[in-house]
Amino acid sequence: MILDRYFARRFVMIFAGVFFIFLLISGFIGLVDQLRRFSGSDATFAQIFRLSLLAIPQSIYGILPLIMIISTISLFLGLARSSEMVVTRAAGRSALRALVPPAMMALIIGMVAVAVFNPIVAATSRQYDIRANLLTGESPILSLGETGLWLRQGDETGQTVIRAAGANLAGTQLQDVSFITFAPGGGPVDRIDAATATLVDGNWQLTQAKRWPLAPNTVPEAQATTAAALAIPSTLTPDQIRNSFGTPSSISIWDLPAFIDRLRTSGFSAQRHSVWFQMEVALPVFLVAMVMIGAAFTLRHQRGGRTGLAVLLAILLSFTLYFLRNFAQILGENGDVPAALAAWAPPLIAIGLAMGLLLHREEG
Repeated sequence: MILDRYFARRFVMIFAGVFFIFLLISGFIGLVDQLRRFSGSDATFAQIFRLSLLAIPQSIYGILPLIMIISTISLFLGLARSSEMVVTRAAGRSALRALVPPAMMALIIGMVAVAVFNPIVAATSRQYDIRANLLTGESPILSLGETGLWLRQGDETGQTVIRAAGANLAGTQLQDVSFITFAPGGGPVDRIDAATATLVDGNWQLTQAKRWPLAPNTVPEAQATTAAALAIPSTLTPDQIRNSFGTPSSISIWDLPAFIDRLRTSGFSAQRHSVWFQMEVALPVFLVAMVMIGAAFTLRHQRGGRTGLAVLLAILLSFTLYFLRNFAQILGENGDVPAALAAWAPPLIAIGLAMGLLLHREEG
């Protein structure tokens, strides 16, 4: 038990050191990237610096598997060079038994990352998008709430807010829809309710529409008109509507199930968000797989120049598994494989592969 605590404590300390190093590197690269992105704008250095700080959590969260594999390699190489692992095995402790404390700490780190760090990443990502849009003059055109789907369109002649109870997968066919038009810099001037609205060639084609003028000193109902079909000009495109949902990483894992339900209720596909949710839940297991992969190549006593080769093989294999994980995610988002299979197959396969290598190399 004392030896287990020693291995666990040493692994956590190495992980913290590697994490801090990558934090500094990510912050520096992010600052340079933000300076390049907003070089032609009126943004001040303080605003750009705050943006770079907001982008750090998402960057560091995405490379947690890399941090984990480097921490594992550093741990077992250090134990091998100091002959601590040789003494441990001479005392009757097997290599697999020595692997348990780092693997348990990796599992705990992954659970904390998903439960605590993930909401932080989501919050900072949303703040980054808001501040970046303010600097670039852009703003989101779509919002999904409990009351339905909300869209915004407009130009220099005015803005229109659209609310719909439901929509098709592309967001181009709305049901039970309302259009409220606002004058530039003023209040509402017009409202239209319709049974359906279809986006076709730069126009919303409405059916069973009713229009109320909202000018001051008027009685809207008295001047209301109805039409079986009505066309309203639109500045929106189907691609703009689809892309306005943003990335699933901007939504906290605790809020993601409710958001997925609202997507499905509104008629949109939630496959992308469902796959992301499963990937986040499987992240602790994937981090454990990274620890086992690193241990499979560096746990044994290193001799001569074989150390560099072992480290290289461990990193290459970890990158390969990371690529396969991303490829499985794409397959899941496209609906080619179930979300659970896309998320859980790569880490389980990696653990099985690492366990096979460890058993093959185990000498005692």
